[in-house]
Amino acid sequence: MARKKKPDEVDKLVRELTKNATAEELLNDSGLLKELKKRLVETALEAELTDHLGYEKHSPDGRGTGNSRNGDFEPKLVRKRQVRLPGFDDKVLSLYSRGMTTREIQDHLLEIYDVDVSPALISKVTDAVLDEVRAWQNRPLDAVWPILYLDAIHLKIRTEGRVQNRAVYLALGIDLTGNKELLGLWIGESEGAKFWLGVLTELSSRGVQDVLIAAVDGLTGFPEAIESVFPKTEVQLCIVHMVRNSLRYVPWKSKWAVLKDLKLVYQAATAEAAEQALDAFEKTWGEAFPMAVKAWRSRWENVIPFFGYPDSSLAVHRADFPQRI
Repeated sequence: MARKKKPDEVDKLVRELTKNATAEELLNDSGLLKELKKRLVETALEAELTDHLGYEKHSPDGRGTGNSRNGDFEPKLVRKRQVRLPGFDDKVLSLYSRGMTTREIQDHLLEIYDVDVSPALISKVTDAVLDEVRAWQNRPLDAVWPILYLDAIHLKIRTEGRVQNRAVYLALGIDLTGNKELLGLWIGESEGAKFWLGVLTELSSRGVQDVLIAAVDGLTGFPEAIESVFPKTEVQLCIVHMVRNSLRYVPWKSKWAVLKDLKLVYQAATAEAAEQALDAFEKTWGEAFPMAVKAWRSRWENVIPFFGYPDSSLAVHRADFPQRI
C-alpha cells in the first residue's frame, strides 16, 4: 500500500509546483491546475494497469504476452467506454431541478468544475430521467386501495424562464398489505376541485377500481369530484385542515382556549361523543366565533367517518400526510 503523504510533505510539493507561477498561469484554460488534474488521472489509470499486469509499461516482462495492456483489464477509476465520471449525472440533474437551463448548467460546470460539456449531453442526461418519470407516472396501479390521501403542496417552480408558485398535486395510497405508495404527481396553476377530477380520472384509467377511504382537505367540491369517479368511496376530511380552517376566524388571544375545546371534539371516542362535544363547543364559542362553529357543522358528515374505525386506523383523518413524505 502506498504511504500516505504527511501534510508538510504535501505543502512542500505545492510550494514547489507553484514556485514563480502567477495566478493566471495556474488557473487559466491551459494552466498548471488543469494539466495537473489530467496527469493525475492518467497516472492513476496507468498505475491500475501496472498493478493488474504485474509489470511496468515497456518492461521486458511484458514481451511475448501480446497486447496485454489493452486486453481484459477493467479500470476502476474510469470504466471502459465510460464517457462521464461518477456523480456527473447527479450534478446535472440537481442543477436542472433548480430550474437552470442547459446553457446555464454548461456555464456553471465550466466555471465551478472546469468541465466543458455540450448542451446536447446535458439534454441527453435530463431526457433519460424524464423518460423514466413518464414511465413511472403512467404505470398500471392496483385495483383496490384501502386508503388514498389526496393533497397539494405549493412550490416555486421555474417555467418558461420565470419562477412561479405552482400547486403540486399528490396521491399517496395505502395498499392491501399496509405499505405506502406514491401513485403520482401532477403540477397545476392552483389547487381546485376541477383539476382533482382530472387526477382521479387518470387514476381510474390506470387501473384503480375502488378506494375505500379518501382522506382530503376541505376544498370546496372535492367530495363531489371523488364521488363522480369512485361513487362508493367514503370521504374523510382532514382534521388538521379542519382545525386550521376554523382557527382562521379566531383572534390570536383566544386560539389556545378554542383549540383546547376543539380537541374534545376530534379526540372523542365515538361519533356520538364527538357531536356532544361539538354542541358544548358551540354553546361556549358560538356567539363569539360563529364561523368557526359553522366550519364544522357544515361538513360534519365528512368529519366523522374515522370514528367508525379502530384506534389504530385513526391516521386516515390526516390528509396532510403527503406533505410529510
